[in-house]
Amino acid sequence: MWTQIHQGVNRMTNHYDARNIQVLEGLDAVRMRPGMYIGSTGSRGLHHMLWEIVDNGIDEAMAGFATRVDVTLERDGSVTVQDNGRGMPVDIHPTMGVSGVEVIYTRLHAGGKFNSENYAYSGGLHGVGASVVNALSRWVEVDVCRDFQHWHIRFESAWDEKEKKVVAGRATGPLTLVGNTRERGSRVRFLPDDRVFETVRFNAETVSRRLRELAYLNRGLTITFLDEREPQDEGDAGEGPRAPEREVYRFDGGLVDYVRYLNADKTPLHEEPIYLAGQREDVIFRVAIQYTDSYTENVFSYVNNIPTAEGGTHETGFKAAYTKVMNDFARRLGALKDKDANLSGDDFREGMTAVMLAMVKNPQFEGQTKGKLGNTEVRPLVEAILTQQLTAYFEDLRHQELAQQIIEKAVRAAKVREAARKARDVARTRSALEAAPLVGKLSSCTGRKPEQNELFIVEGDSAGGSAKQGRDRRFQAILPLRGKPLNAEKKRLDQVLGNEEFRSIITALGTNIDESFSLASLKYHKVIILSDADQDGAHIRAILLTFFYRYMKELITEGHVYIGMPPLYKVQRGNRVQYAYDDAELRRLTRGQTKGYTLQRYKGLGEMNPEQLWQTTMDPEQRKLMRVSIEDAAQAERLVTILMGDKVEPRRQYISQHANFNREDRFEALGGGAGEGRESR
Repeated sequence: MWTQIHQGVNRMTNHYDARNIQVLEGLDAVRMRPGMYIGSTGSRGLHHMLWEIVDNGIDEAMAGFATRVDVTLERDGSVTVQDNGRGMPVDIHPTMGVSGVEVIYTRLHAGGKFNSENYAYSGGLHGVGASVVNALSRWVEVDVCRDFQHWHIRFESAWDEKEKKVVAGRATGPLTLVGNTRERGSRVRFLPDDRVFETVRFNAETVSRRLRELAYLNRGLTITFLDEREPQDEGDAGEGPRAPEREVYRFDGGLVDYVRYLNADKTPLHEEPIYLAGQREDVIFRVAIQYTDSYTENVFSYVNNIPTAEGGTHETGFKAAYTKVMNDFARRLGALKDKDANLSGDDFREGMTAVMLAMVKNPQFEGQTKGKLGNTEVRPLVEAILTQQLTAYFEDLRHQELAQQIIEKAVRAAKVREAARKARDVARTRSALEAAPLVGKLSSCTGRKPEQNELFIVEGDSAGGSAKQGRDRRFQAILPLRGKPLNAEKKRLDQVLGNEEFRSIITALGTNIDESFSLASLKYHKVIILSDADQDGAHIRAILLTFFYRYMKELITEGHVYIGMPPLYKVQRGNRVQYAYDDAELRRLTRGQTKGYTLQRYKGLGEMNPEQLWQTTMDPEQRKLMRVSIEDAAQAERLVTILMGDKVEPRRQYISQHANFNREDRFEALGGGAGEGRESR
């Protein structure tokens, strides 16, 4: 076998010359490797296409030329984005010989944002957004209204018989003058190419959330969202509840309104959020802060309207300056003595909700998807802005009582954090005798490669026993829960660490938690929550997901947390046995008939014997898993608060609006469904 392969390699290399080098011209590179430009060809990449066009309209607003952006999901599956800005250039490009619009949509790395003459601050600096959208769409139509004239051009990605391939984004004709108009701005309508994407249906909730977010970040800008599509069929996956047909977003309070929105279902410690803004050199920095009675921090950062979920130098500068200023005030007010050590940033940020926006002329993001700001010069500028603004804010006599409240809260947090640290150390260094209860609960696997290993967190000893017997012990470990864990949303860190079930999970994973969390120490790269398909099971899932979100968020963001999907029905006809995971699948298997079929409705995992549990829920070749993901950190934070917080009324309202009581015992993940025998996001 080795010889054959070796000979094959030689056969290929012997003929390797310049003729084998393929040169991708125009937009072909995008068609061949779309993931390089939009991240993926799944739902995330699809929505990234929309954001690229929306961001162009937002950039016009940031530059002071547009006051509204309108987004419409059309009946035919296309999407329209319109703004009332200056309109794209329609004159002939001096070197390309075609209109500016055609250059923007057919040439990679072409745009007006490479210098600061047209856009002082912009989210898109690579010059690839519009052209990538064109390359990955079946067609794109662009209308430009400027200088009292209406222009139109259409692009298509179609099969070319001569070239024997799909030619991407070719203009069907030159930019054409349609007529006169009093309107101004650009309108772009495109149909994503189903030959490229796994799904071409936009999620109304995802679009609505992002547009709302942009309206908060751009004070005074009006954004409208219209969904004109037909309601999605019941059998389709992933849409969730439809948004209202028309939504209008405009927030004159900007970041302050955003913080109030995020804290609407919490108890704030002060009614009026702290708002600070300033500019140093080319960096503008704004932040709104409000404290609540919660024990977690929630800091959301943006650069030029782009969410920076991984933070960056602007966020680092904010945290450093805030910690320094607050420690100075703590000593000035006598809360810290000369001999006392400074409080940590974590202490000062306990219970903080903050939204910050940095405007940077030439931002350096990590990759085209822009998750982290890398500009080193931004940190000291943000530190200088915040130090000056925050000092002036708390030196105002009207705000010194609030400063005292924040410092007292931080002092309490420091004491709790020290207690939690000791608890973590105990958990980490416990003796063999103390670890014995965990050994009795955890059935580890024999495999030594974390990337191949799986940990099933199973509800109850009964199901745990079946899982232990039915698993593949080479790579599957079982941790049964013998009681319901605490609701981590309502408890301090030391209380969470005091819960036996959580301690077992922490020890089993090997990552520790909170600021001591280390993903590199993760023993199992798949952490699978396996619970009954009933209310108690759903509650346990919610509690565990809240715990992971609060104290091990990287487990979720890096794609390590899954929901196991046990079947609801066993369907038997003669000797043939099949399993249905929901009522719709049951109807499909039985063709709506019950005669001739023997049905068993599983009320819990404990009703399955080890063989059945393996076949239906644990076998990688047969099972259904749902990967837990966070598309929108701010929305996830708010949803966790609603569902797991103290206030009953917001939770009741959310459930009444989103729950489907026509289906019993079904767990559905927002924005994704499981495929047959596959793992899905």
